[in-house]
Amino acid sequence: MKTNTRFIKSVCETAAKEKAVMPWTRGTLRARFIAKRKSQVQSRDHAA
Repeated sequence: MKTNTRFIKSVCETAAKEKAVMPWTRGTLRARFIAKRKSQVQSRDHAA
């Protein structure tokens, strides 16, 4: 087996095993972070 073929096979196997969390699947957690960030920006604006 050529090195290139073996490498591609390895990459495909690893990609199939990985379970990356996409931003749109995080739902409530993402909403909480956004709300926290917005409140920090607003409090900074009022302090200035």
